[in-house]
Amino acid sequence: MSNEPTPARKAAPGREEEADQSEWDAIEELRRRRERSRAGGGEERIASQHEKEKMTAHERIEYLLDPGTFREIGPFAEHRCTEFGMDDKEFPGDAVVTGYGEIHERKMFVFAHDFTVLGGSVGEVVADKICRTMDQAVDAGVPVIGLNDSGGARIQEGVDSLGGFARLFKRNTDASGVVPQISCIMGPCAGGATYSPALTDFTFMVNETSHMMITGPDVIETVTGEQISMAELGGATTHTNKSGVAHSVYNNETDALDGIRRLLSYLPQNNMEDPPVLDSWDEPDRACDRLTEIVPTDAKKPYDMSDVVDEIVDDDSFFEVHEQFARSIIVGFARMDGQAVGIVANQPRAMAGTIDIDASAKAARFVRFCDTYNLPIVTLVDTPGFLPGTDQEHNGIIRHGAKLIYAYAEATVPLLTVIARKAYGGAYIVMGSKELGADRTYAWPTAELAVLGPKGAVNILYRKELAAAEDTDARRESLIDEYREEFANPYKPAERGYIDNVIEPQTTRRRLIDDLDLLDTKRGETHPKDHGNIPL
Repeated sequence: MSNEPTPARKAAPGREEEADQSEWDAIEELRRRRERSRAGGGEERIASQHEKEKMTAHERIEYLLDPGTFREIGPFAEHRCTEFGMDDKEFPGDAVVTGYGEIHERKMFVFAHDFTVLGGSVGEVVADKICRTMDQAVDAGVPVIGLNDSGGARIQEGVDSLGGFARLFKRNTDASGVVPQISCIMGPCAGGATYSPALTDFTFMVNETSHMMITGPDVIETVTGEQISMAELGGATTHTNKSGVAHSVYNNETDALDGIRRLLSYLPQNNMEDPPVLDSWDEPDRACDRLTEIVPTDAKKPYDMSDVVDEIVDDDSFFEVHEQFARSIIVGFARMDGQAVGIVANQPRAMAGTIDIDASAKAARFVRFCDTYNLPIVTLVDTPGFLPGTDQEHNGIIRHGAKLIYAYAEATVPLLTVIARKAYGGAYIVMGSKELGADRTYAWPTAELAVLGPKGAVNILYRKELAAAEDTDARRESLIDEYREEFANPYKPAERGYIDNVIEPQTTRRRLIDDLDLLDTKRGETHPKDHGNIPL
C-alpha cells in the first residue's frame, strides 16, 4: 500500500461556487444579527433617546473608549422570560452592552445599560452579563466602568431580577479594593439599582437627565404626604451637594465621559500596581512665590485653599472630586513632577475650615481609596477644630471623626503633611499628624498648633484673673497675644519633634517632590488580620 497522501477530492463543477455562496450567506446572516443587536429597541426608541439629549449605550461606549478598541461580549444573549407577553419580545443582547476596550491605551472593562430595550431594566440575563464583565475585570486586573441608564428591576422576571441585583452587589464588594470601579448615572437609577453605584469608588452624574432614588416621589407622597419633584428628590445637584452619593456632576454626557477618562489617568489598573507616572511638564524646583500672597498672616481672614493646591502641584493637574459636598474639606488627585498623588486639604473659605460629620466621612473614604491604590497622600492643614453644636454631637461627630482617624492610621502609603495656619485640638490629630503615621510633617512660619485657639485657651486658663480684672477685654487681648507668642506657633512642636521642619512656603513644592522620590520604595507593615472594624 502506498504511503503517499491521498490527494484532496475536488468539488464537482458548480459545488465550489455553492460552498462559497453558503459561506457568504453565513457572514451576511452574522452581520444582520449584529445590526439587529446594535439597534437595541429600534429606531423609534433610539430617536426618543436622542431627543432627550442622551446617547445610546453603544454611542456612549464608543465615545468613552479609545477609537476602534471596543470588543463586545454577549451581543446575542437574550432573556428567557415567557410570562406577561415577554415571549413575543426579542432583543439580542438584552438591555445591556458589555465588553472591553482601552482608555489611554490601557485595558478597561465596561458595561452600559440600554434604555431603548425595556427601559434598561435588569433581569436575569442582564445581571449575568454584568457579573461576567466584573468577574473578568477582576481576573484581568483592570478597572470596570458602569454607565447606568436603567428603570431598575425587571418586574416581569420577579425574584430572578432581585437575585441578579444581589449577585451584582456581591461582585461590587468582592472587586472593591482590587480594581477601580467607576459609575456614571446617565438616566434613571431607582430602587435596588442604586446600591451598585453606591458600592463603587466614584459616581458621576449628568445634570437634568440623571436621577437616583430608593423610592420615587409618588411613593413618598403616598406614605408620608410629602410632595417633592424628581430633581429635588434624586437629581444630580441633590446628590453632589446634599447626600454626597455622587462625586461630580456634568452638564452633558460627553463632559461626564471625559471626566471618567481624566479620573482614570491618575489611577493604577489594580491594587498591585503603582499609578501611571507621566513626563512632568512643570519644573520640580519651581518656587511657589504666590503662596505668601494667597495665605493671609491674619488667622481670621479666609482664603481659597484650592489656590494653594494649584500652586504646589504640577500646573493644571489638580482634579477635585466631591467638590460640592462637605465644602470645608477638599479632596482630589494631582501630579507632582508627573507622579499621581491624592490631596486632602481643609478649606478656610467654607465654615473656616472646621471639620464636621460630612467632611470627616468624605475625607476618610478618599484616604482609604488612595491607600488601596498606592497613591501617596499630601495633606494641607488649616482648621480651627471640629464643628461644635448639638446637631453635630447628636448625629455622631465622634463616630464619624473616628473614621478619619482610622483612615490615616491604617494607611501605609507615603503620607506628607503641611500645616499652613491653624491646627488645633483633635483636628490637628486627625489631619495626617505624625502620631497617626505621617512620614513627613512640615509647618509654615504662620502655623499655629495647640490644644485650643488662643482665645479659648485664655478664657479657660485665666478665668479667675479675667473675672477680677478692671478692664477684662484689654487684659484678655494681652493674654491672648502672650499665649500665641508662647504656644500658638510651630516652634514649640518642632522642638518636641512633632514637626519635622518649619519651612518657607515657597520651598514647599520642591520639598514634597523630594520626599515623594525618597518614599517611593516605602514598605508599610501591618499586623496580619482579615480586616479591621472601622467605626462605620
